[in-house]
Amino acid sequence: MRGPKAPTVKLTADERQGLETLIRRHTTAQQLALRARLILAAAGGLNNGQIACQLGVDVDTVRLWRQRWLALQAVSLEDLTLEARLTDAPRPGRPARLTAEQVCQIIALACEAPSISGRPISRWTSREIAEEIVARGIVPRISPRHAARLLKKGL
Repeated sequence: MRGPKAPTVKLTADERQGLETLIRRHTTAQQLALRARLILAAAGGLNNGQIACQLGVDVDTVRLWRQRWLALQAVSLEDLTLEARLTDAPRPGRPARLTAEQVCQIIALACEAPSISGRPISRWTSREIAEEIVARGIVPRISPRHAARLLKKGL
């Protein structure tokens, strides 16, 4: 059963060369390389189903990246790089409550010996460090679990 014809993708010489370079580069994330292959296949005249079979992805994935490429193609390469065009869009969610400066202060606190803060312990526990973070006024409140997660992620 035939569906609507997918919009054609036309690449400039710079875009084609940039996508091919992106695919060949050893440091390119595989996700970006796959998306670059997808765009090159679309520019080669293949339909979404053919590209999906060739690359082993879902047709919806091909459709999404073809549409996203076409929407961003009007922006020049100087303003938006190829990697930025092929990167996931930011996801919605709650903004971070802690600033980068606060996180740095928390990590610096964790690097200090607890005795400097007048605590009679040899190593920080999540409860002790959370109490000290609040006592120093870095943040108004923080749970011991969240403090531990920040330190695990930051160190």
